[in-house]
Amino acid sequence: MALRLEDKKALVKEVNAVAGDSVTAVAAEYRGLSVAEMTELRKEARNSGVYMRVVKNTLARRAVEGTEFECMQETLKGPILLAFAKDDPGAAARVIKNFAKEHDALQAVSLSAGGQLLPASDLATLADLPTLDQARAMLLGVMMAPMTKLARTLAEPSAMLARTLSARGSQEAA
Repeated sequence: MALRLEDKKALVKEVNAVAGDSVTAVAAEYRGLSVAEMTELRKEARNSGVYMRVVKNTLARRAVEGTEFECMQETLKGPILLAFAKDDPGAAARVIKNFAKEHDALQAVSLSAGGQLLPASDLATLADLPTLDQARAMLLGVMMAPMTKLARTLAEPSAMLARTLSARGSQEAA
């Protein structure tokens, strides 16, 4: 069913608004996926906080105009879907990568992060980025390491003295 002009304008406006608030985008070709598989993909995207939309190429090109994803315009060819991640930079790439493991029909075409166009081969790199909680945990671990080492170093002389006295007591008892 063809979209009316008003529907097309609303779609472009909606995708443009989402693109303006997003940090990364993935364009993927979905040719060969069944309706059930597409529904499953959309469900996974929704659960991960990823906005995903199947958009005609001309409308997709217009939708990304004026956003940092404008660099993707040349790669938007064939039947594509656009996935945008608002908070977690790797979320959209993670959804596409995980779904593509089981469904060969889904192929990443291009990615964009920070206004730069990335090749589809960088999908795994972007998908492997830590989430915000993981990054905070890693930072906390790095910050805690020196304090933990200092605490062990300060506690070691008294522990060493206790072990020495215990060994000396064992020797005298024998």
